[in-house]
Amino acid sequence: MIAEGKRVLALCGGVGGAKLALGLQHILAPDQLTVVVNTGDDFDHLGLRICPDLDTVMYTLAGLNDTERGWGLAGETWSGLGALERLGAETWFQLGDQDLATHLVRSQQLANGASLTEVTASLCDRLGVSVNVLPMSDDRVSTQVATDSGELGFQHYFVREQCKPAVTGFRFEGIEQASPQPDLLQLLRGNTLAAIVICPSNPFVSIDPILSVPGVRQALNQSAAPVIAVSPIIAGRAIKGPTAKMMAEMSMPASAEAVAAYYGSLLDGFILDEHDSDQSDGIAARGIEVSTAPTFMKSVQDRIDLAEHVLMFSRTFIQR
Repeated sequence: MIAEGKRVLALCGGVGGAKLALGLQHILAPDQLTVVVNTGDDFDHLGLRICPDLDTVMYTLAGLNDTERGWGLAGETWSGLGALERLGAETWFQLGDQDLATHLVRSQQLANGASLTEVTASLCDRLGVSVNVLPMSDDRVSTQVATDSGELGFQHYFVREQCKPAVTGFRFEGIEQASPQPDLLQLLRGNTLAAIVICPSNPFVSIDPILSVPGVRQALNQSAAPVIAVSPIIAGRAIKGPTAKMMAEMSMPASAEAVAAYYGSLLDGFILDEHDSDQSDGIAARGIEVSTAPTFMKSVQDRIDLAEHVLMFSRTFIQR
């Protein structure tokens, strides 16, 4: 699917991005895929360091995720959460018994001086994830959501408030002081990349934090590999999460074309769903190559098919 010695870099948020990452994992050798994950959603809760997007990607790639609920681990139980509630602790952020083990181990290792990269590698190894999963930075960055109810940490907006407040903007606290994960920059500055894939994740709170880490956007622009994004919007709706709601509240059309315009000159290619093929000309007019495919990933085979389409599309740039 890609030339020998070449690799694919995927920029990823949570559920939607993890689905495409799983498809890529199925068709690439472990050393051919690196998944860089948003950590702007990370926060401290009940004394534990919680990394929701990293956990979703790890659980999905390990085949342990709860496909019905869309987040967390399959076969989860909630005894610990019930005990916390009896003791008067905050339980708006649901921590399952198995999931709690991940947070306990991560928090302990971080407290002992390990970096988030080292902790993630250790967890992936224990969970049986063979591809390289990296946080966007080992430094702490916190996504703050500006709303009509005031500024909220992302998890407070997303989980506690259930995305109800109207969004007016975003701020990434600590981003100016953050350094990119070293392997990410090395990969972008090398000559081994066959493609850079922006997964169908929320552009504002999943992908923008990665792009906003100092040096990352510049390195992406300077990379010889084609940058290809997959639309998180299908027929005006987000399959998962508040992307379409956020776009409407910020006076943006909830459309694939608006997502392509938001990424702008960063992109070489853009993949939109077949239902949105009428938007192809508008995207192409921006100097972005367009391809259409079924992007609603309901089954594992859907994920694999879309991943294959992404890589086939990427080869058209390299062959020019």
